[in-house]
Amino acid sequence: MPHNKVATVIGVGPGLGVALARRFGNEYAVALVARGEDKLAGFVSEIRSAGGTALAVATDVSKEQEITAAFAQIRHQLGDTEVLIYNAAMRPFGTLMETKPSTFENTWRVTAFGAFLAAQQVVPAMLQKNQGVILFTGATAGVKPFATSAAFGPAKFAMRGLAHVMARDLGPKGIHVAWVNIDGAIDTPFIRERFPQIKDEDMLKPSAIAETYWHLAHQDPSAWTLDIDVRPFKEKF
Repeated sequence: MPHNKVATVIGVGPGLGVALARRFGNEYAVALVARGEDKLAGFVSEIRSAGGTALAVATDVSKEQEITAAFAQIRHQLGDTEVLIYNAAMRPFGTLMETKPSTFENTWRVTAFGAFLAAQQVVPAMLQKNQGVILFTGATAGVKPFATSAAFGPAKFAMRGLAHVMARDLGPKGIHVAWVNIDGAIDTPFIRERFPQIKDEDMLKPSAIAETYWHLAHQDPSAWTLDIDVRPFKEKF
């Protein structure tokens, strides 16, 4: 049965993605979108056990047909998306000459092209209601990339550019678009494995970041945010 409020989180893994799904799952029916159906099943079970409504949608966001099918399923089983959170990304490391053309293209497809396609799926219904929220997970690479971000940096720049274009277009029509710069390492199993010496206070807590997304999604229209930075208090900038 369709619910009154639906949030779709794209790019759900054991870090920020699932933290966002948990936070919005408190008051929204949430669609969890990512590759890997087995991984999503555990997250969905957790949200349902806490009394929420959750739907797992296994999707390769780099492919237009799969995104189209994913949102058809979400609309059918939950309803129109009121809050879209695009958190999907690839994070390859490499300079220009170390980066394969296929890596550059795939990073752009997952990070920027998928965001474009997902936004096109939800905006028509938002326009009909004159309201909606679209939040993009950015990174410092979208503002000041390292030399080893030859694929990641341009993809995040493209996502930020898309957010700005959409905000100018859709803001006056009631749709709040925002880009969140995650400036620092997120506390995830991957980061702890890659940097075993890292301390707790050096990382952003996924649940704390999720609170910022919640705030953005519920800002008064008289004081909307477009770009916002979140970083650990120790992070240099």
